[in-house]
Amino acid sequence: MKFHVQQALRALMLLAFSAMIANLHWTGELTKFINPKYEGLSQTAAALFFILFLVQSTTVISFSKTSHPYHPIGQACCSNHDHVHAPSTRKKWLAYLIIITPIMTGFFVPAKILDAAIADKKGGAFMITQQNQSSKIEDYLTSNEMIDENIYDEHDADPRLLEEKQEMTKKQYEQLKQRLSQQPMLKMTDEDYTIYYEEINQNLSNYLGKKIQIKGFVLKEESFTEQQLVISRFLITHCVADASIVGFLTEFPEAPTLTEDTWLEVVGTIGQTTYGGASLPVIHIDNWVTIELPESPYLYPINVRMSF
Repeated sequence: MKFHVQQALRALMLLAFSAMIANLHWTGELTKFINPKYEGLSQTAAALFFILFLVQSTTVISFSKTSHPYHPIGQACCSNHDHVHAPSTRKKWLAYLIIITPIMTGFFVPAKILDAAIADKKGGAFMITQQNQSSKIEDYLTSNEMIDENIYDEHDADPRLLEEKQEMTKKQYEQLKQRLSQQPMLKMTDEDYTIYYEEINQNLSNYLGKKIQIKGFVLKEESFTEQQLVISRFLITHCVADASIVGFLTEFPEAPTLTEDTWLEVVGTIGQTTYGGASLPVIHIDNWVTIELPESPYLYPINVRMSF
């Protein structure tokens, strides 16, 4: 019987990869790396790694005995077999180190949440202006109604036409967009944020003067006025590598006192302004509070099925 160290190490690495993915599912950290709709694929990957571990385990211990023909010193080998020189030990251990590194970071290094610094590298407010489409303002009347201090508690959440996997039919999607313009106040939850965001930017004139409630982290630009900042979120289509920045420009007197990456929940009135030559919505904030970093800080697109 012979114990093969390298085969055992390879088996352990396969088991570690399977355990790391399972741990991300168990702790809920997986959604900080990928869109939740790919959880099934990651579970499949964990299962495949475990199966490969079981297969590799069969090579760790061997019971067959192999002997090498004896050759006197200085005498050439006369057998018909080849001598294969294995790669150097240093190269092998370097390869193992490269493979083990992501396993160790996956277990012991906490996930870093994308923040304002990353948003700035991705274009910051400029990217937000590129996502907005200008629209003609028609019949816009400024509201002079007093703002109730208990506005957070007096409005029910918008009805959701969402399924468990953040999917809806094309018909449901169109119905929800039609109902948005009839809502007295828009509460942008994580589930319907992308629908609201797209609809408001494409048909801004339908929402001017309406109340809106959103949450996100503070993003600032040097070109902003002192009272301006963006309430931002990261939208993940597949994984954090393709994360894009979305959000609304806001204006309120207390903006200079807030630092970047501070999470806020705000209520305000939708207006229109121009930034970087683009027309875009602006929220004139009436009430705001600082909040803790949400358990799920990212947004994910809703899957719209083409069937009706």
